[in-house]
Amino acid sequence: MDHIRRPTLPMLGKKHTSDKASKDRSQSKDKHAKDGFRAHAQLKPVKLNLSMESPPALFIDPPQQSTGALISGRLQVTPNAGDVVMNSIVMYLECTTTTKRPVQDRCRECMVNVTDLYEWKFFSKPKTFDATNGMLELPFSHLIPGHIPATTHGQIGSIDYWLHVRAMTNDGIETEFRRELVISRALRSVNDKNSVRIFPPTNLSLNVTLPSVVYPIGDFPILCRMTGITTKRDETQTRWRLRKLTWRIEEHETMISAACALHAHKVGGEGKGVQHQYDREVGSEDLKQGWKTNFDDGQVEGEFTAAIDSAKHPQCDVEAPNGLKISHNLILELVIAEEWAPNKKPQQSTPTGAARVLRTQFNLNVSDRSGMGISWDDEMPPMYEDVPASPPQYPASPPHYQDDHTSVMNYEGDDIHEDLEGLSLAN
Repeated sequence: MDHIRRPTLPMLGKKHTSDKASKDRSQSKDKHAKDGFRAHAQLKPVKLNLSMESPPALFIDPPQQSTGALISGRLQVTPNAGDVVMNSIVMYLECTTTTKRPVQDRCRECMVNVTDLYEWKFFSKPKTFDATNGMLELPFSHLIPGHIPATTHGQIGSIDYWLHVRAMTNDGIETEFRRELVISRALRSVNDKNSVRIFPPTNLSLNVTLPSVVYPIGDFPILCRMTGITTKRDETQTRWRLRKLTWRIEEHETMISAACALHAHKVGGEGKGVQHQYDREVGSEDLKQGWKTNFDDGQVEGEFTAAIDSAKHPQCDVEAPNGLKISHNLILELVIAEEWAPNKKPQQSTPTGAARVLRTQFNLNVSDRSGMGISWDDEMPPMYEDVPASPPQYPASPPHYQDDHTSVMNYEGDDIHEDLEGLSLAN
Protein backbone atom coordinates (compact mmCIF):
# COMPACT_ATOMS: atom_id res chain seq x y z
CA MET A 1 0.00 0.00 0.00
CA ASP A 2 1.42 3.38 -0.98
CA HIS A 3 -0.22 6.65 0.05
CA ILE A 4 1.27 9.90 -1.20
CA ARG A 5 0.61 13.40 0.01
CA ARG A 6 2.67 16.56 0.25
CA PRO A 7 3.11 17.77 3.84
CA THR A 8 4.99 20.91 4.80
CA LEU A 9 7.81 20.29 7.27
CA PRO A 10 10.19 23.12 8.26
CA MET A 11 13.00 20.75 9.22
CA LEU A 12 13.19 19.36 5.68
CA GLY A 13 14.40 22.63 4.16
CA LYS A 14 18.02 21.94 5.17
CA LYS A 15 19.51 18.89 3.57
CA HIS A 16 23.03 19.13 5.00
CA THR A 17 24.85 21.13 7.61
CA SER A 18 25.58 24.69 6.59
CA ASP A 19 29.34 24.41 6.07
CA LYS A 20 30.72 23.40 2.71
CA ALA A 21 32.93 20.71 4.26
CA SER A 22 29.91 18.70 5.37
CA LYS A 23 28.49 18.81 1.86
CA ASP A 24 31.78 17.61 0.43
CA ARG A 25 31.84 14.77 2.94
CA SER A 26 28.32 13.72 2.03
CA GLN A 27 29.31 13.54 -1.63
CA SER A 28 32.47 11.60 -0.79
CA LYS A 29 30.38 8.80 0.74
CA ASP A 30 29.57 7.51 -2.79
CA LYS A 31 31.58 4.28 -2.90
CA HIS A 32 30.99 3.89 -6.62
CA ALA A 33 32.61 7.20 -7.62
CA LYS A 34 35.64 6.92 -9.84
CA ASP A 35 37.63 9.36 -7.73
CA GLY A 36 37.19 7.04 -4.78
CA PHE A 37 38.83 4.15 -6.64
CA ARG A 38 41.75 6.34 -7.65
CA ALA A 39 42.22 7.50 -4.06
CA HIS A 40 42.37 3.92 -2.78
CA ALA A 41 44.83 2.98 -5.52
CA GLN A 42 47.35 5.58 -4.30
CA LEU A 43 49.39 5.00 -1.19
CA LYS A 44 48.18 7.27 1.56
CA PRO A 45 50.72 9.00 3.85
CA VAL A 46 49.04 7.59 6.97
CA LYS A 47 46.91 4.57 7.79
CA LEU A 48 43.82 5.19 9.93
CA ASN A 49 41.94 2.75 12.11
CA LEU A 50 39.53 2.81 15.05
CA SER A 51 39.64 0.70 18.19
CA MET A 52 36.40 0.90 20.17
CA GLU A 53 36.68 0.41 23.92
CA SER A 54 33.05 0.94 24.89
CA PRO A 55 30.32 -1.71 24.56
CA PRO A 56 27.76 -1.45 21.74
CA ALA A 57 25.75 1.76 21.93
CA LEU A 58 22.39 0.98 23.54
CA PHE A 59 19.73 3.48 24.57
CA ILE A 60 17.63 2.41 27.55
CA ASP A 61 14.01 3.65 27.82
CA PRO A 62 11.98 5.79 25.36
CA PRO A 63 13.52 8.89 23.72
CA GLN A 64 11.83 11.21 26.24
CA GLN A 65 13.44 9.38 29.19
CA SER A 66 16.68 7.91 27.87
CA THR A 67 19.97 9.36 29.13
CA GLY A 68 21.87 8.27 26.05
CA ALA A 69 24.90 6.03 25.60
CA LEU A 70 28.61 6.51 26.15
CA ILE A 71 31.10 5.69 23.39
CA SER A 72 34.88 5.75 23.74
CA GLY A 73 37.80 4.48 21.75
CA ARG A 74 41.15 5.28 20.21
CA LEU A 75 41.94 6.59 16.75
CA GLN A 76 45.05 4.77 15.49
CA VAL A 77 47.33 6.74 13.15
CA THR A 78 50.26 4.93 11.50
CA PRO A 79 52.70 6.67 9.07
CA ASN A 80 53.10 4.63 5.89
CA ALA A 81 56.32 6.09 4.44
CA GLY A 82 58.61 8.14 6.69
CA ASP A 83 57.72 11.03 8.91
CA VAL A 84 54.58 12.96 8.04
CA VAL A 85 53.28 16.33 9.19
CA MET A 86 49.51 16.45 9.68
CA ASN A 87 47.77 19.80 9.57
CA SER A 88 44.53 18.42 11.03
CA ILE A 89 42.77 15.22 12.02
CA VAL A 90 39.04 15.63 12.50
CA MET A 91 36.42 12.97 13.22
CA TYR A 92 32.68 13.44 12.78
CA LEU A 93 29.74 11.52 14.18
CA GLU A 94 27.40 11.51 11.20
CA CYS A 95 23.73 10.63 10.89
CA THR A 96 22.82 9.51 7.37
CA THR A 97 19.15 9.30 6.39
CA THR A 98 18.39 7.51 3.13
CA THR A 99 15.06 7.21 1.33
CA LYS A 100 14.42 4.53 -1.28
CA ARG A 101 11.72 6.65 -2.94
CA PRO A 102 13.34 10.02 -3.62
CA VAL A 103 11.53 12.90 -5.26
CA GLN A 104 13.90 12.68 -8.22
CA ASP A 105 15.31 9.30 -9.22
CA ARG A 106 19.11 8.99 -9.21
CA CYS A 107 19.50 12.32 -7.41
CA ARG A 108 21.84 11.83 -4.48
CA GLU A 109 20.78 15.08 -2.85
CA CYS A 110 17.14 13.93 -2.80
CA MET A 111 18.06 10.45 -1.63
CA VAL A 112 20.64 11.04 1.14
CA ASN A 113 20.72 13.55 3.98
CA VAL A 114 23.89 13.80 6.12
CA THR A 115 23.90 15.62 9.46
CA ASP A 116 26.81 16.10 11.87
CA LEU A 117 25.99 15.23 15.48
CA TYR A 118 29.44 15.78 16.99
CA GLU A 119 32.97 16.71 15.95
CA TRP A 120 36.37 15.84 17.41
CA LYS A 121 39.43 18.00 16.61
CA PHE A 122 42.41 16.06 17.91
CA PHE A 123 44.91 18.95 17.65
CA SER A 124 44.75 22.63 16.72
CA LYS A 125 48.18 23.07 15.11
CA PRO A 126 50.34 20.93 12.77
CA LYS A 127 51.71 17.78 14.38
CA THR A 128 54.59 15.58 13.21
CA PHE A 129 54.15 11.81 13.28
CA ASP A 130 57.48 10.05 13.57
CA ALA A 131 57.68 6.81 11.59
CA THR A 132 60.11 5.31 14.12
CA ASN A 133 57.45 5.55 16.85
CA GLY A 134 55.04 3.52 14.79
CA MET A 135 51.33 3.74 15.53
CA LEU A 136 50.04 6.65 17.61
CA GLU A 137 46.70 6.41 19.40
CA LEU A 138 44.40 9.40 19.92
CA PRO A 139 41.65 8.78 22.52
CA PHE A 140 38.08 10.05 22.09
CA SER A 141 34.78 9.78 23.93
CA HIS A 142 31.28 11.23 23.73
CA LEU A 143 27.87 10.90 25.34
CA ILE A 144 25.35 10.32 22.55
CA PRO A 145 22.02 11.95 23.46
CA GLY A 146 19.20 9.49 24.00
CA HIS A 147 16.51 11.34 22.05
CA ILE A 148 17.95 10.57 18.60
CA PRO A 149 16.47 7.60 16.68
CA ALA A 150 18.23 4.24 16.67
CA THR A 151 19.81 2.61 13.63
CA THR A 152 16.97 1.53 11.34
CA HIS A 153 16.87 -0.21 7.96
CA GLY A 154 13.25 -0.05 6.84
CA GLN A 155 11.62 -0.90 3.54
CA ILE A 156 11.39 2.69 2.28
CA GLY A 157 13.83 4.53 4.55
CA SER A 158 16.88 3.96 6.73
CA ILE A 159 18.95 5.72 9.39
CA ASP A 160 22.66 4.97 9.83
CA TYR A 161 25.43 6.39 11.96
CA TRP A 162 29.09 6.65 10.99
CA LEU A 163 32.37 7.70 12.53
CA HIS A 164 34.04 9.60 9.68
CA VAL A 165 37.71 10.59 10.01
CA ARG A 166 39.46 13.10 7.72
CA ALA A 167 43.22 13.60 8.03
CA MET A 168 44.99 16.33 6.04
CA THR A 169 48.77 16.58 5.58
CA ASN A 170 50.73 19.82 5.22
CA ASP A 171 51.03 19.26 1.45
CA GLY A 172 47.26 18.87 0.96
CA ILE A 173 46.94 15.06 0.79
CA GLU A 174 43.77 13.83 2.49
CA THR A 175 43.08 10.42 4.04
CA GLU A 176 39.59 9.28 5.01
CA PHE A 177 38.31 6.46 7.16
CA ARG A 178 34.76 5.41 8.04
CA ARG A 179 33.30 2.95 10.48
CA GLU A 180 29.63 2.25 11.03
CA LEU A 181 28.29 2.85 14.52
CA VAL A 182 25.21 0.77 15.29
CA ILE A 183 22.90 2.37 17.86
CA SER A 184 20.09 0.30 19.39
CA ARG A 185 17.21 1.15 21.69
CA ALA A 186 15.72 -1.12 24.36
CA LEU A 187 12.60 -0.62 26.43
CA ARG A 188 12.48 -2.08 29.89
CA SER A 189 9.62 -4.51 30.36
CA VAL A 190 7.00 -3.58 32.96
CA ASN A 191 3.66 -5.10 33.94
CA ASP A 192 1.52 -6.75 31.27
CA LYS A 193 -1.14 -4.67 29.54
CA ASN A 194 -4.80 -5.57 30.01
CA SER A 195 -7.24 -4.37 27.36
CA VAL A 196 -11.00 -4.79 27.01
CA ARG A 197 -12.93 -4.65 23.73
CA ILE A 198 -16.74 -4.55 23.48
CA PHE A 199 -18.61 -5.61 20.33
CA PRO A 200 -22.07 -4.01 20.14
CA PRO A 201 -24.89 -4.74 19.48
CA THR A 202 -23.99 -8.09 21.11
CA ASN A 203 -23.14 -8.62 24.75
CA LEU A 204 -19.71 -9.97 23.86
CA SER A 205 -16.61 -8.47 25.43
CA LEU A 206 -13.00 -9.54 24.90
CA ASN A 207 -10.29 -9.27 27.57
CA VAL A 208 -6.73 -9.52 26.24
CA THR A 209 -3.49 -9.58 28.25
CA LEU A 210 -0.30 -8.69 26.35
CA PRO A 211 3.31 -8.12 27.43
CA SER A 212 4.34 -4.48 27.57
CA VAL A 213 7.33 -5.06 25.24
CA VAL A 214 7.85 -7.67 22.53
CA TYR A 215 11.04 -8.49 20.62
CA PRO A 216 11.78 -9.22 16.96
CA ILE A 217 13.22 -12.60 17.94
CA GLY A 218 11.25 -14.99 20.13
CA ASP A 219 7.57 -15.52 20.89
CA PHE A 220 5.30 -13.94 23.49
CA PRO A 221 2.11 -15.17 25.23
CA ILE A 222 -1.38 -13.79 24.64
CA LEU A 223 -4.21 -14.50 27.08
CA CYS A 224 -7.76 -14.02 25.76
CA ARG A 225 -11.08 -14.33 27.58
CA MET A 226 -14.41 -13.60 25.90
CA THR A 227 -17.50 -13.20 28.07
CA GLY A 228 -21.21 -12.85 27.34
CA ILE A 229 -21.41 -15.74 24.88
CA THR A 230 -24.57 -17.25 26.44
CA THR A 231 -28.05 -15.73 26.54
CA LYS A 232 -30.56 -17.78 28.56
CA ARG A 233 -34.32 -17.62 28.24
CA ASP A 234 -37.12 -19.53 30.01
CA GLU A 235 -36.70 -22.83 28.18
CA THR A 236 -33.93 -22.30 25.63
CA GLN A 237 -30.57 -20.60 25.43
CA THR A 238 -28.70 -18.94 22.59
CA ARG A 239 -24.93 -19.01 22.60
CA TRP A 240 -21.91 -18.19 20.44
CA ARG A 241 -19.28 -20.82 19.74
CA LEU A 242 -15.73 -19.80 18.76
CA ARG A 243 -14.81 -21.57 15.53
CA LYS A 244 -11.53 -19.95 14.51
CA LEU A 245 -9.07 -17.39 15.87
CA THR A 246 -6.59 -15.63 13.58
CA TRP A 247 -3.79 -13.37 14.74
CA ARG A 248 -1.40 -11.36 12.64
CA ILE A 249 1.20 -8.68 13.25
CA GLU A 250 1.44 -5.75 10.87
CA GLU A 251 4.34 -3.36 10.45
CA HIS A 252 3.48 0.17 9.35
CA GLU A 253 6.28 2.33 7.98
CA THR A 254 6.00 6.00 7.01
CA MET A 255 8.74 8.05 5.35
CA ILE A 256 8.86 11.63 4.10
CA SER A 257 11.10 12.10 1.06
CA ALA A 258 12.45 15.64 1.08
CA ALA A 259 13.42 17.38 -2.15
CA CYS A 260 16.73 19.11 -2.74
CA ALA A 261 16.90 22.75 -3.81
CA LEU A 262 17.15 21.76 -7.47
CA HIS A 263 13.99 19.62 -7.46
CA ALA A 264 11.95 21.51 -4.84
CA HIS A 265 9.58 22.76 -7.55
CA LYS A 266 8.24 19.21 -7.97
CA VAL A 267 6.70 19.20 -4.49
CA GLY A 268 5.53 22.80 -4.35
CA GLY A 269 8.61 24.59 -3.06
CA GLU A 270 11.55 24.23 -0.69
CA GLY A 271 10.80 22.77 2.72
CA LYS A 272 8.18 20.31 1.46
CA GLY A 273 8.33 16.58 0.79
CA VAL A 274 6.38 13.54 -0.36
CA GLN A 275 5.05 11.12 2.25
CA HIS A 276 5.16 7.41 1.48
CA GLN A 277 3.62 4.59 3.48
CA TYR A 278 4.43 0.89 3.37
CA ASP A 279 2.47 -1.78 5.26
CA ARG A 280 3.41 -5.43 5.51
CA GLU A 281 2.64 -8.52 7.54
CA VAL A 282 5.46 -9.85 9.70
CA GLY A 283 3.68 -12.77 11.39
CA SER A 284 0.35 -14.61 11.36
CA GLU A 285 -1.34 -17.89 12.30
CA ASP A 286 -4.80 -19.49 12.20
CA LEU A 287 -5.98 -21.38 15.30
CA LYS A 288 -8.97 -23.73 15.35
CA GLN A 289 -8.46 -25.19 18.82
CA GLY A 290 -6.66 -24.50 22.08
CA TRP A 291 -9.33 -22.75 24.16
CA LYS A 292 -11.87 -23.79 26.76
CA THR A 293 -15.56 -23.02 26.45
CA ASN A 294 -17.88 -22.80 29.45
CA PHE A 295 -21.45 -22.03 28.41
CA ASP A 296 -22.68 -22.13 32.03
CA ASP A 297 -20.44 -19.18 32.93
CA GLY A 298 -20.85 -17.69 29.46
CA GLN A 299 -17.18 -17.36 28.63
CA VAL A 300 -14.45 -18.86 26.49
CA GLU A 301 -10.81 -18.60 27.55
CA GLY A 302 -7.51 -19.55 25.96
CA GLU A 303 -3.81 -18.76 25.87
CA PHE A 304 -1.60 -18.97 22.80
CA THR A 305 1.78 -17.71 21.66
CA ALA A 306 2.53 -15.28 18.86
CA ALA A 307 5.83 -14.35 17.28
CA ILE A 308 7.32 -11.99 14.72
CA ASP A 309 8.86 -13.77 11.74
CA SER A 310 12.57 -12.99 11.94
CA ALA A 311 13.04 -14.15 8.33
CA LYS A 312 11.24 -11.00 7.19
CA HIS A 313 13.85 -8.78 8.90
CA PRO A 314 11.43 -6.82 11.11
CA GLN A 315 12.37 -3.45 12.51
CA CYS A 316 11.89 -2.03 15.97
CA ASP A 317 9.59 0.89 16.65
CA VAL A 318 11.12 4.24 15.76
CA GLU A 319 9.96 7.82 15.24
CA ALA A 320 12.46 10.29 13.79
CA PRO A 321 12.10 14.07 13.26
CA ASN A 322 12.84 13.62 9.55
CA GLY A 323 9.57 11.77 9.01
CA LEU A 324 10.56 8.12 9.39
CA LYS A 325 8.15 6.25 11.65
CA ILE A 326 7.72 2.50 12.20
CA SER A 327 4.98 1.00 14.38
CA HIS A 328 3.41 -2.44 14.89
CA ASN A 329 -0.12 -3.67 15.53
CA LEU A 330 -1.49 -7.01 16.66
CA ILE A 331 -4.77 -7.83 14.91
CA LEU A 332 -7.14 -10.48 16.25
CA GLU A 333 -10.01 -11.92 14.21
CA LEU A 334 -12.49 -14.29 15.87
CA VAL A 335 -15.05 -16.23 13.84
CA ILE A 336 -18.06 -17.15 16.00
CA ALA A 337 -21.16 -19.15 15.06
CA GLU A 338 -24.57 -18.94 16.77
CA GLU A 339 -26.40 -21.99 18.10
CA TRP A 340 -29.32 -22.70 20.41
CA ALA A 341 -30.09 -25.50 22.87
CA PRO A 342 -32.79 -26.38 25.43
CA ASN A 343 -31.94 -25.50 28.99
CA LYS A 344 -32.69 -29.03 30.18
CA LYS A 345 -30.35 -30.60 27.62
CA PRO A 346 -27.67 -28.00 26.82
CA GLN A 347 -25.50 -30.64 25.13
CA GLN A 348 -28.02 -30.98 22.30
CA SER A 349 -27.15 -27.80 20.42
CA THR A 350 -28.40 -26.84 16.97
CA PRO A 351 -26.66 -24.25 14.72
CA THR A 352 -28.86 -21.34 13.69
CA GLY A 353 -26.77 -20.50 10.62
CA ALA A 354 -25.76 -17.04 11.87
CA ALA A 355 -22.08 -16.16 12.18
CA ARG A 356 -19.99 -13.10 12.92
CA VAL A 357 -16.38 -12.02 12.56
CA LEU A 358 -15.03 -10.02 15.49
CA ARG A 359 -11.98 -7.94 14.60
CA THR A 360 -9.85 -5.80 16.90
CA GLN A 361 -6.28 -4.57 17.10
CA PHE A 362 -3.71 -3.67 19.75
CA ASN A 363 -0.57 -1.60 19.65
CA LEU A 364 2.70 -3.50 20.15
CA ASN A 365 5.91 -1.98 21.47
CA VAL A 366 8.64 -3.76 19.50
CA SER A 367 12.11 -3.20 20.94
CA ASP A 368 15.53 -4.77 21.17
CA ARG A 369 16.31 -6.78 24.27
CA SER A 370 17.63 -4.68 27.14
CA GLY A 371 19.84 -7.32 28.72
CA MET A 372 20.35 -6.25 32.32
CA GLY A 373 18.47 -3.02 31.62
CA ILE A 374 21.10 -0.77 33.21
CA SER A 375 21.86 2.58 31.62
CA TRP A 376 25.26 4.26 31.82
CA ASP A 377 24.28 6.69 34.59
CA ASP A 378 23.09 3.81 36.80
CA GLU A 379 26.53 2.21 36.54
CA MET A 380 28.39 5.26 37.88
CA PRO A 381 30.14 4.93 41.26
CA PRO A 382 28.65 6.89 44.17
CA MET A 383 29.45 10.59 44.37
CA TYR A 384 31.38 12.10 47.26
CA GLU A 385 28.18 13.54 48.70
CA ASP A 386 26.64 10.04 48.79
CA VAL A 387 29.34 8.63 51.09
CA PRO A 388 28.34 8.71 54.80
CA ALA A 389 30.16 11.18 57.02
CA SER A 390 31.47 8.59 59.49
CA PRO A 391 33.29 5.31 58.82
CA PRO A 392 31.29 2.11 59.24
CA GLN A 393 31.46 0.30 62.56
CA TYR A 394 32.51 -3.32 62.16
CA PRO A 395 30.17 -5.82 63.77
CA ALA A 396 31.33 -8.35 66.34
CA SER A 397 32.20 -11.50 64.36
CA PRO A 398 34.91 -13.66 66.02
CA PRO A 399 37.65 -14.39 65.43
CA HIS A 400 38.22 -11.37 63.16
CA TYR A 401 36.68 -8.65 65.30
CA GLN A 402 35.57 -8.32 68.89
CA ASP A 403 33.42 -5.73 70.58
CA ASP A 404 36.38 -4.30 72.49
CA HIS A 405 38.49 -3.99 69.31
CA THR A 406 36.23 -1.40 67.64
CA SER A 407 34.78 1.76 69.10
CA VAL A 408 33.58 5.19 67.97
CA MET A 409 34.40 8.17 70.19
CA ASN A 410 33.18 11.76 69.92
CA TYR A 411 35.70 14.61 69.72
CA GLU A 412 35.34 16.97 72.66
CA GLY A 413 37.87 19.65 71.74
CA ASP A 414 37.27 23.22 70.55
CA ASP A 415 38.76 23.14 67.09
CA ILE A 416 39.82 19.88 65.47
CA HIS A 417 42.02 21.69 62.93
CA GLU A 418 44.19 23.26 65.66
CA ASP A 419 44.41 20.03 67.69
CA LEU A 420 45.01 17.79 64.67
CA GLU A 421 48.75 17.44 65.25
CA GLY A 422 48.27 16.46 68.88
CA LEU A 423 45.77 13.69 68.18
CA SER A 424 47.03 10.11 68.44
CA LEU A 425 45.66 6.59 68.52
CA ALA A 426 45.24 5.23 72.02
CA ASN A 427 46.99 1.96 72.81
